[in-house]
Amino acid sequence: MAKFVVSYVVLFLFCTFQQSNAASASYNVIKFGAKPDGKTDSTQPFLKAWSAACGSASPSTINVPKGRYLLKATVFRGPCKNKITVQIDGTLVAPTDYRALGNSGYWILFIKVNRVSVFGGTLDAKGAGFWACRKSGQNCPVGARSITFNWANDILISGLTSINSQSMHLVINSCNNVLVRNVRVIAPDQSPNTDGIHVQTSTGVTITGSTLQTGDDCISIGPSTRNMLMSSIKCGPGHGISIGSLGKDFNEGGVENITLTNSIFSGSDNGVRIKSWARPSNGFVRNVVFQNLIMKNVRNPIIVDQNYCPNNQGCPRQSSGVKISQVTYRNIQGTSASPEAVTFDCSSSNPCRGIKLQDIKLTYMNTAATSSCKNIGGTSSGVLMPESCI
Repeated sequence: MAKFVVSYVVLFLFCTFQQSNAASASYNVIKFGAKPDGKTDSTQPFLKAWSAACGSASPSTINVPKGRYLLKATVFRGPCKNKITVQIDGTLVAPTDYRALGNSGYWILFIKVNRVSVFGGTLDAKGAGFWACRKSGQNCPVGARSITFNWANDILISGLTSINSQSMHLVINSCNNVLVRNVRVIAPDQSPNTDGIHVQTSTGVTITGSTLQTGDDCISIGPSTRNMLMSSIKCGPGHGISIGSLGKDFNEGGVENITLTNSIFSGSDNGVRIKSWARPSNGFVRNVVFQNLIMKNVRNPIIVDQNYCPNNQGCPRQSSGVKISQVTYRNIQGTSASPEAVTFDCSSSNPCRGIKLQDIKLTYMNTAATSSCKNIGGTSSGVLMPESCI
């Protein structure tokens, strides 16, 4: 835990420096032709402002004043010459016709950028039309993630609100040293695949002080994610905070050094979940801490599911190769929406190892909940409700 605190302090100092070092160049998107009416396509003015900032030898700021700005699929590409602050005081709006974002999979994409800070603002992706298309079974586009960072380093995202994304709201992929703080993510609880924050193939990601209300995972953690700290998260509705699903591919990077602390789950399907496909894999999950958590009417407060096999395709009668070890659950309390509050359904060929339960107090309808264990080894201590099955 100590190294996570150290990395967070380093991130904090880095971000404070980013803000205090006054930018010497400023670019207002309206001066490049953007119209704050929510109807005029402002994509090119935004890209022109980005080009000017990206080419600036001194630190620069892109200002987005109050108002609504219509943006089509937009790529902010680096590398840039110096650090860039994007100050959003308005709302970025996606086209009403969901097909206008095409099949690229993104709406707003930052790629190969370093030292970029995004402050404030609202992203309104108008995802309802796309969800309706998905529900009707029509031939739909792949769905656009609202804001994505690919191959980016030293990134700060602060005070951003994202509503009604077509699919995932915020994606951090192949990044290093990212701080996400005080963000709000909102989508209806039945909206498909609207994960709040998805992190994969990244190192040194911190998410803190954020409220995530979605139709899928509040936070999902994919392969090759290391040294990640989550704190002061409010999750629900949604599918909880999930490591996985992992093990879909045989050759897959592992997940390690993950900490979640001081967070609240309200009415979510799951609390803390580790999920892997029931198929061979050389992946792993290790050195994970879930601590100081409150569950409020959560269906599966603590769950490990290593038999994930949607539609029974490609994985029946197999077992997961993902090796789960050294996972600690400490000071987790509250209420379960189902009788079984703790579920460890681990792999028969690669049992969970080094699982620790300490001070767990979860009840179901004012009575003791139950727990179940398959293929697991570990220890338990302190107050344990339900009784430990390890």
